[in-house]
Amino acid sequence: MARITGSLWEGVALRRTRIGADPDAPPRAVALPEAWEGDAAAALAALAPGDAPITLPRAAEAWISRALSRGDKAGLITEREAPHLAEGWRALLLTRRGAPGAEVWRGDSKAEPRFVLNLPAFLEPEGGFDLEGYAEACALAVVFLDAITSGKATKLRLGFADLSGLLAALGLAYDSPGARDVAAGLAALTRGAAEAQSGRMAERLGAREPLALIWPEPPAETPLPGLAAAARAALDAAMASPGLRHQALVALAPADAAEALLGAETAGIAPAPGATRAVETASGIVDVPTRAAMRAPQARIAALLGPVSQSARRAMQAAVSPFLHAAPPAPVALPAAPRPAPAPRNAPRPGLRRQAGQTLHVTIGGHRVALRTAEENGALREIAFSLAKEGAAYRSLMDGFAQAVSLGLARSVPLADYVEAFAYTRFGPAGAVEGDPDIPRATSVLDWAFRRLAMDYLGGALPQPEAEDVAPEGAARASDPSPLLPLDLPAVAERPKRNLRVVA
Repeated sequence: MARITGSLWEGVALRRTRIGADPDAPPRAVALPEAWEGDAAAALAALAPGDAPITLPRAAEAWISRALSRGDKAGLITEREAPHLAEGWRALLLTRRGAPGAEVWRGDSKAEPRFVLNLPAFLEPEGGFDLEGYAEACALAVVFLDAITSGKATKLRLGFADLSGLLAALGLAYDSPGARDVAAGLAALTRGAAEAQSGRMAERLGAREPLALIWPEPPAETPLPGLAAAARAALDAAMASPGLRHQALVALAPADAAEALLGAETAGIAPAPGATRAVETASGIVDVPTRAAMRAPQARIAALLGPVSQSARRAMQAAVSPFLHAAPPAPVALPAAPRPAPAPRNAPRPGLRRQAGQTLHVTIGGHRVALRTAEENGALREIAFSLAKEGAAYRSLMDGFAQAVSLGLARSVPLADYVEAFAYTRFGPAGAVEGDPDIPRATSVLDWAFRRLAMDYLGGALPQPEAEDVAPEGAARASDPSPLLPLDLPAVAERPKRNLRVVA
């Protein structure tokens, strides 16, 4: 590919692997920078359409070329500007600071494109935050979104991700005034830098929107040095514009594979996922520190990455919303309660909420699954799943489901009701169960989990499903139009569930 020669791609060492976008997808050959982890390889496999071998330079150059071509035809990008812009977009991707959303990678012309900036990637090695680089990234993103839409869109979608990872690195608890000041300052800087770029484009191409006359006031001070001044300067620069090319520019969005490619653990202003995450190793599923935990001060991990209340989420949303052109998306469900990371030696141990429980490891249809339980006074109160081989969307759905069940259990919903509702549900993975001598086969992860919970907490066992019920052709696959998690049971899976009773 000629454009690699003389560009930032030249000299980038790539490693090659074979991986699918999810466990049900056939593996494809993927090449990406050596230091990037396996999650990024799976994300690239999900972003690039088709099943042919794919390299990061080739996939990125596809959308870079489209943006330059459309921008040139629409008179938005001059021949002199094109090389600089292309290198700027490549630099954002290679440093994992920013990238367009999945719809751009897949070439979906009907979807509204977006560009996401990964906040922790702007942390500087010696400490601090690259404020100048962040403002420049906002400007590059605005030009890209304008070009990829041929200058026709008046509402662009520039957003940021992994605020919680940045806050952890700064040693700020999510539910603290300092964290909200930092979030508001970053949102103000994003809006100011984006509107300043829109104003510069309006000077050359003509204004289509009047400048806002009423501006929200950014924080006067923040725990992040220089942020307040940078946000104020960016808003002042935008104020000096004769008008804007765009009606709206800044909008947060749910995460897709683009965030995973950049290494962002959360979307927008969502709280951190916890101190640990489950990964599959040769010896089984183990917990490893999250990126947020690795950035956070080790003595404060438990305090910084503990569960976050809904009131804290609402307070954070209220802090950033004045600087957004669209309300941030509401979370589908609270994240599962994280396991506390081990405290460093000789460090004072904070008081922890202690619960009894267990972790069960099995393999269902060749897929490794871990079920964690937490008890209070012998009663089940929380459950959580770890499915290391599954895709990010599947894991997110299972996390949300487990949290919903945990909330119900905490509010005295009988476990027997959940067992009756979810035992024998059918969806992949399904099949033979290894590691549980009492349950030799299961029609789904939920089927095994709730029949196991019935044995452990309700004192009995449910009948085993028939062999044909767990056959591979009977379970839903990723290529099927049916959802991964059960909504309505398929007609072939009708069973007299309402008459089931636990057998002592």
